[in-house]
Amino acid sequence: MAGAGPLSIGGGPDAVLVLHGFTGNPQSMGGLCHALADAGFTVEAPLLPGHGTAIEDMIPTRWADWSRVADDALVDLISRSRSVAVVGLSMGGTLAAWLATRHPEVGAMVLVNPMLDPPAASFRDIMNGLLDSGIEVVPGPGSDITQPGVTELGYDAAPLAAALSLFEALDELAGQLDRIRCPVLLFSSRHDHVVPAESGDLAVQRVGGAIERIWLENSSHVATLDQDRAQLEAKAVSFVSEVLSPVPCEGARPHYQS
Repeated sequence: MAGAGPLSIGGGPDAVLVLHGFTGNPQSMGGLCHALADAGFTVEAPLLPGHGTAIEDMIPTRWADWSRVADDALVDLISRSRSVAVVGLSMGGTLAAWLATRHPEVGAMVLVNPMLDPPAASFRDIMNGLLDSGIEVVPGPGSDITQPGVTELGYDAAPLAAALSLFEALDELAGQLDRIRCPVLLFSSRHDHVVPAESGDLAVQRVGGAIERIWLENSSHVATLDQDRAQLEAKAVSFVSEVLSPVPCEGARPHYQS
């Protein structure tokens, strides 16, 4: 897909890894990536396996494929940066949280409508039933955006087996959120039709570090492209800048306070 490729923007010694959502690609994160780059950060936004081309390419991919690419990108940034933050939308938020439980080097995290709460067994039973009947792909939620005339470049369908692998990862991750010790900025859209608010609630309840939640009153799921985009970008840049490069206080590195 034209415009769906990875983004790599050189900058200063502090870096940000930006992760897109399920069936999406870095296009949905482009404005935020450039806002971070304009603030002096090195930015990497990889294209996750199976995304950005055709839905047929995504059908055989699983959580292991996406998490491997995200982990490799983070390890690379850590190796060449002074400090690193992770930003994620939807499944990108799942990946960001997963990375933060594994890498204490993550200094800050921004989550935008992250998927963290495991779906109910009854919902998975329906999906497995469809798979058993030979159906591999179902219609997706499409561009869940309130802003008229704005669309997300992505698939309009969702592969069932790939989604189920994401849900299995959530089962494990939900019990590990207390391992996240870095400061977290959480954006939750009031009109999200894709990920229930309970996922954000779970982050607030279980994340082990300081967390600040901001409600986006005029946006749907893909908030990075929606009506609150300017507010989101400004706050995210301010937060990452404050946490990764705080003003020294009496010789000590202060911690971000929610």
